[in-house]
Amino acid sequence: MTRLPTLEVFRRFTGSVQIAHHIAGRIRFKLGAIELDQAGREALADAKQFQHALDSIPGVKSIRLNLLARSCTVEYDPAVIPQQAWPDVLGGIDSPASAKLLGILRDKLEGMRDA
Repeated sequence: MTRLPTLEVFRRFTGSVQIAHHIAGRIRFKLGAIELDQAGREALADAKQFQHALDSIPGVKSIRLNLLARSCTVEYDPAVIPQQAWPDVLGGIDSPASAKLLGILRDKLEGMRDA
């Protein structure tokens, strides 16, 4: 059975993610180093689960995960997801922008659980 990502796992996962480049509508993240031990394999599984979850949320146009380069590029609609949401979520900042993105993600994850 596939593990479904949770918002708490997402928050843990974002702890090893940094913004490499960001313009309105497109953001590239640099992923932290992933060891190939049990925790690393779980982190890779989490990354793939979040790619699937994020790829189909309102406001996300596309997501490309390159595990070899340890990067992830997200193209999004800034009219739906505020540009400031990304750095605020990664920085743990409670703002209207981060609340918007986390709310969209929470709704998606709950929908995946209910399906």
